[in-house]
Amino acid sequence: MPSKRRKFSAFAKILLILTFVCGLFVAGGYYVLTTFEPLDTQEEPEPGCRMGLADGRYEMEVAQAVNAATVGGVAFSRDLPEEAVTVAYATVWQESTFYNVEYGDLDSLGLFQQRPSQEWGEPDEILDPVFASRSFYDKLAEVNGWEGLPVYEAAQQVQRSAHGFAYDQHEELSADMAEVFTGRAGPSMTCWFDAETVEEMRASDTDVAGAQEEMARVFGTDPAQLPVDPESNSGSGSVGRTGDLGWAMALWAVAHAEEYGITSVTYEDQRWQASDGVDGAEEWSRVEEDQATDGRVVLR
Repeated sequence: MPSKRRKFSAFAKILLILTFVCGLFVAGGYYVLTTFEPLDTQEEPEPGCRMGLADGRYEMEVAQAVNAATVGGVAFSRDLPEEAVTVAYATVWQESTFYNVEYGDLDSLGLFQQRPSQEWGEPDEILDPVFASRSFYDKLAEVNGWEGLPVYEAAQQVQRSAHGFAYDQHEELSADMAEVFTGRAGPSMTCWFDAETVEEMRASDTDVAGAQEEMARVFGTDPAQLPVDPESNSGSGSVGRTGDLGWAMALWAVAHAEEYGITSVTYEDQRWQASDGVDGAEEWSRVEEDQATDGRVVLR
């Protein structure tokens, strides 16, 4: 029969072994924690766009921002005040939520749900956001005293909807958006894309000429003409009756970045770069003084 001393010695050996093993685990854990960088577990956000509004942030899908930038931009070509953009946005929110849909009630189509049978144009014309926006603004301008009407009533004078008062619910958001997309709020809109799309954009050539041509069609001003002559009817610098043309063009380019392969937009001393939106990479950043654009919108 083994003695108590032998039993104690065996127990001590086991205890020492366990202590040694635990020590190895602790030392190994400390080595890993102090040697290796922590894994980035932040999830990549879904592609989208974000506006900085007076009362907070508001996110949209990229397709919605693309159309919002165009609808707002066309107002510059008609030299209309920012309030016209508010009316247009309230209308589009109600009619299509900023998706250029190819269907609607009866023969209604597009952002504003305009009807070919009511002489708004041919279907392919109505589905062109620039054409549709021009048509809306032209009709709005024909409404006597529209500037003094409530937003919903001004919209209804153009649309002749069966539910005209419904436009009213979109007024506040539309007014905030109009301030953003007319450029009056500066770099207050940004977009981001999924990592694969960003890589494709960086690997391909930027269609700068195509983007500038479309901007000229939308805004009625060739971006190459920026900065606008202060002596022109457009106001001082690029700020005119509708808004800040330079910033409106810069934000339009950000919203359309994927379409034209744009990976960088620089205006004045601010630059946006295409990213996946992780860790705030989608935010505008200040550039060095010698990289400021002096009133031009620079696309890369």
